[in-house]
Amino acid sequence: MTAQNQPTRGETTRRGFLKRSAAGAAAFATLSLARGALAAGEGAVGRGALAFAASGKQFAFDTGCMKGVLRPQGRPIGLASVIDVATGAAISRSFGIFSHYRLLETANRYGHAAWDWPSKSNLLAGGVIEAVWTADQEHPFDLKAIYRWAKPDTLDLVTTVTARKDLARFEVFLASYFNGFAESWVYAKGPAETDGKAAFVEASRDEGVWQMFPRDERAIELIRDGRWKQPPNPVQWVIRPTLIGPLAMRRDRRTGLVALVMAPPEDCFAVATPHSEEGHRSLYLSLYGQDVKAGQTAAARSRLVIRPAVSFERAERIYEEYLNECQKGFPNG
Repeated sequence: MTAQNQPTRGETTRRGFLKRSAAGAAAFATLSLARGALAAGEGAVGRGALAFAASGKQFAFDTGCMKGVLRPQGRPIGLASVIDVATGAAISRSFGIFSHYRLLETANRYGHAAWDWPSKSNLLAGGVIEAVWTADQEHPFDLKAIYRWAKPDTLDLVTTVTARKDLARFEVFLASYFNGFAESWVYAKGPAETDGKAAFVEASRDEGVWQMFPRDERAIELIRDGRWKQPPNPVQWVIRPTLIGPLAMRRDRRTGLVALVMAPPEDCFAVATPHSEEGHRSLYLSLYGQDVKAGQTAAARSRLVIRPAVSFERAERIYEEYLNECQKGFPNG
């Protein structure tokens, strides 16, 4: 995440990680419409294509691993009606995967969610989708999201904000809601008996309902600065161990599928999740966490991977590969 004309933050964090790792009703109605469109064959896209295809107000995809729609009936809730092609299992829940949820500053919450902020979308060359929210009286910034398939099981997202006034400690809370996938794990420092070595730490029930894994002490300050007291639905987060890197996993024992969400350390200051068995079955990335001056543009990257039988060790390697890509300058918007 880099603001124009400012040095990139987090190089030390990234290098440190690489060294350590070593290697509602409206939503249901929308989903019904999306499923109907898919059943009718609208927006047909060739099996195995790493591309989205326009279908009315939404965009269909079938990568050979996953199929579904992006922005069902034009609603900005990310991937919806997602099906695992191999098993036929439903992967997503009503508010989608990789959707832009809360928009926060220390003393402000801009609207309820980007879900409710009018936006437009365009199909770009190569089957890439660009979604655009334009500044208005309630939102003093432009927001843009670029969705691009990197592999049949891998989706890249670049979120860009352009400030129309100074934004203080700005945050985009990126949400993903899964169907099943009861187990939730975050890549963080292990318990004292392991000397805090890198580990996947489970979001267990006895640690509390809503849990946040911060990047560092400054991230804890952001989490506790009052932004999460803003209505509706204020949240009291339990602070968990410090991240090794912004990487989280949900596992589904019935299908063997694993969902990974990740971001470069400089683009994401915390990973959040309810405890493993809690009904939301969600993962969240706290993007940005920086000041953005009026007229400046800043971008944050994130990646989704869904594939079967991913071990903790393999998940670490997948994340390291992603960080290596980011060091080379991609994925970008």
